[in-house]
Amino acid sequence: MTPNAFFAGNPRDWPVYQTALPDAFARAGISVNLLAETDDPASVDYIIYAPSSAIQDFTPFTRLKAVLNLWAGVEGMRMNQTLKVPLTRMVETGMTAGMAEWVLGHVMRHHLGMDAHILGQDGAWRNEMTPPLAKQRVVGLLGLGALGSACGDLLNKVGFQVKGWSRRAKSLPGIECLSGEDGLESLLRSAEILILLVPLTGETENVLNAARLAMLPRGAVIINPGRGPLIDDTALLAALDSGQIGHATLDVFRVEPLPVDHAFWAHPHVTVTPHIASATRAQSASDTIAENIRRGEAGEPYLYLVDRLAGY
Repeated sequence: MTPNAFFAGNPRDWPVYQTALPDAFARAGISVNLLAETDDPASVDYIIYAPSSAIQDFTPFTRLKAVLNLWAGVEGMRMNQTLKVPLTRMVETGMTAGMAEWVLGHVMRHHLGMDAHILGQDGAWRNEMTPPLAKQRVVGLLGLGALGSACGDLLNKVGFQVKGWSRRAKSLPGIECLSGEDGLESLLRSAEILILLVPLTGETENVLNAARLAMLPRGAVIINPGRGPLIDDTALLAALDSGQIGHATLDVFRVEPLPVDHAFWAHPHVTVTPHIASATRAQSASDTIAENIRRGEAGEPYLYLVDRLAGY
């Protein structure tokens, strides 16, 4: 029987996925009934899902085999007690490449001290500092999942000294991999530029608190394209005011859109970007979805299956 896949993502994205998904199903060699709406939840085999969807109760979907998330983050779903079937997170080449490119761009901005010249068009001839080479700069990554690993690989190819931390020990070419509390402290004490890409869990919320911000080299730069609650906002503002942190480039926040009166907007050492570091690309994401439906129908393990206890 041909499986039914219900698209429960953002309605504005449907016109793109309406074409991209059937094309991906054809490439995967599978036949799927793609639904944009349904009045018979009990007939749905797969839900292609965004956590912002109006569907929060999965109980009516009695034939459901899996929920295929369109986002990399799953923190809003993992505690949903009505979700009894496998949940997958989105890993796809477009999202990964976009994140790595965004991170590289902002690392290079701070590494080369571009702000002094881009923002300093006042007639002053500032040539007292020659930018260092990448090999002279330590860049740290909190998180070595698919996105963190891709960022680390690109930064390593440019020549940076790349160090990365993950909860579980890893080994990745060109990256000094650390784990555990001692490894985290070692990373923080050496990272002149720190990138946050760990998933948001109970253990990682406020992972950058006042004590850990104080471990960073004075004047270090923080780049956060991961999740807003990874940083204690009050502690970060204090560290910026004291000069302990030189600059923070923030793409994600506890409340989005970031309220217009939030202190980050006006702080001279904060750059706010509106959650644009990367996004799911429909064409490549559709291939991930198609492959997981193929696997589900063949009785094979799903790709990127979420460990709901761990949170990712």
